Amino acid sequence: MRLYTIGDTHLSLGCDKPMDIFSGWDGYVQRLEENWRAKVGPEDTVVLAGDISWGITLEEALEDFRFLHDLPGKKVILKGNHDYWWSTRNKMEHFFERNGLNSLSILHNNCVPFGRFGICGTRGWIFENGEAQDAKVLARENGRLEASLAECRRMGLEPVVFLHYPPLYGAERSRPILNTLLEHRVRRCFYGHLHGPAIRAAFLGPWHGVEMSLVSCDFLGFDPLLVEGTEG
Repeated sequence: MRLYTIGDTHLSLGCDKPMDIFSGWDGYVQRLEENWRAKVGPEDTVVLAGDISWGITLEEALEDFRFLHDLPGKKVILKGNHDYWWSTRNKMEHFFERNGLNSLSILHNNCVPFGRFGICGTRGWIFENGEAQDAKVLARENGRLEASLAECRRMGLEPVVFLHYPPLYGAERSRPILNTLLEHRVRRCFYGHLHGPAIRAAFLGPWHGVEMSLVSCDFLGFDPLLVEGTEG
């Protein structure tokens, strides 16, 4: 039983939003599928760190969900800034159930257990320009992260955090989220969102005891990253 993660799959099997117009994204769906099937088994879990599908609605994203469902393992999905199909957790879970997508689950104000670990997280936010609206969104996202970590603590599990937005990027800092990671003694944090030239400013490595890892699809070469367990 192994835990993997990858972010920013940007699937568009049910809509016309091809990603292979961007450098390095040629044949990305096939590459993702081949890499996934080569390492992920049916007993494994993969956390998808946001920007799952370009579909505007759940129905428009259905083919993307079916593609993911047909891949091996359980999938835990969190929201990205381009997941316009995202709805209430109840509505999404009913949609998955109605369409037989029982390998997909939602990470939203909750914790998903994985052995002695708790899968925690939220979309996150960058307080980019010091705008009041940014502060409100960041506070809401931090509240969701705190709820996720609180449930993890009640379960007696060790938290592993997954975000979509990087909690620190260049000179920008999501201070409330960073403080929450420290308060809950989180040791590992995985995030996506960054592509192309933006990857150069990604923070990778330890930050005050928290190991920060970028897991966007193109950064990983469309190959899920092992978080916990042993390959081979």
